[in-house]
Amino acid sequence: MFDYLIVGAGFAGAVLAERLAKKSNKKVLIIDKRKHIGGNAYDYYNESGILIHKYGPHIFHTNSPKVFAYLSEFTLWRPYEHKVLASVRNKLLPIPINLNTVNGLYGHNFDSAQLAAYFDQIKEPIETIRTSEDVVLSQVGRDLYETFFRGYTRKQWGMDPSELDKMVTSRIPTRIDCDDRYFTDTFQYMPLHGYTRMFENMLDHPNIHIALNTSYTEIKKYVGFKNLIFTGPVDEYFDYCYGHLPYRSLQFVHKTVDQAQFQSVAVVNYPNDQDYTRITEYKHLTGQEHAKTSITYEYPSWNGDPYYPVPKPENAALYQQYKLLTETLPNVHFVGRLGTYRYYNMDQVVAQALTLYDKLSGKKSVNEVLDPQTVKRHVPSPGVYSPNAIPAAPES
Repeated sequence: MFDYLIVGAGFAGAVLAERLAKKSNKKVLIIDKRKHIGGNAYDYYNESGILIHKYGPHIFHTNSPKVFAYLSEFTLWRPYEHKVLASVRNKLLPIPINLNTVNGLYGHNFDSAQLAAYFDQIKEPIETIRTSEDVVLSQVGRDLYETFFRGYTRKQWGMDPSELDKMVTSRIPTRIDCDDRYFTDTFQYMPLHGYTRMFENMLDHPNIHIALNTSYTEIKKYVGFKNLIFTGPVDEYFDYCYGHLPYRSLQFVHKTVDQAQFQSVAVVNYPNDQDYTRITEYKHLTGQEHAKTSITYEYPSWNGDPYYPVPKPENAALYQQYKLLTETLPNVHFVGRLGTYRYYNMDQVVAQALTLYDKLSGKKSVNEVLDPQTVKRHVPSPGVYSPNAIPAAPES
């Protein structure tokens, strides 16, 4: 008899398994239908010995000292500040939109004050911001919206920004300075030896048992457990009794190129002409040195594994019906993107899982102050690591 059965070995499931096993001495069985742990953050060395992310780039960033301190128990870190370029009008320009973006696109020589005045001139007054289109038009006007956002969003989500909740484009800031970092969080790092190694360390505990290639519907008949933590799609758990919650998926094409570098930054977005949305080159993320490089093309799709809950009012209303059902099950807990139908970043999922653990263990959630030595202790000196730390990719 297990104290907890945890469905899903991604961030939410792994954090809860580790806390329950280590801090509460609970017997935990964690299962995953895939052939590996780590969920969508799984990374591995490909046939050329290059560390890649199987399910597209995962960039760790957080403003939470508690989250950073917790994950630092299981990994060393490599400092990394993410930068993205957009391929528009035969130019590669920084995204989020900033001073260099506008000057490069239009040939202006604005300073920050002039750019702020320019935005005030071109933005469209919108009384109530409801959609992703409203967000961008109210900040930077029609031409920048059409150039950088509309085509990309249509490809990414399979619908126009005017159909999507405002939260989609609200995640992307607009700047009037030359800061070309995609994120401005306090803690911006990549796990030094990759995400998979970090997950292996998290789940390395005698109270934790792992079963891969295993679905919940298959195992629930044969395994005894007192409590269930479910990180899969909430509508799937209830056998789609109210209908399917829509998710956007992705298809990935991984390629190894016989050159040391393919592009100048980790990610280049393609908002308009191509079928793919972006190309990722992983060596920028990992710092690995290699004579070759590996890249990934991303193609959004309605078919495949669920990645992104689709943020529309009708979908939120449908989820609320399922949420009411979850509240009738005192020994079943739903967590993560799929379990709570929310578009969370990785650090938000970790924070949500830690909060749930505090609830399960009877502790009060507190905002922990990060020991200044934590960063120093877990961030190594710059250097290159040997590509031998992570297992090869599982069979597809």
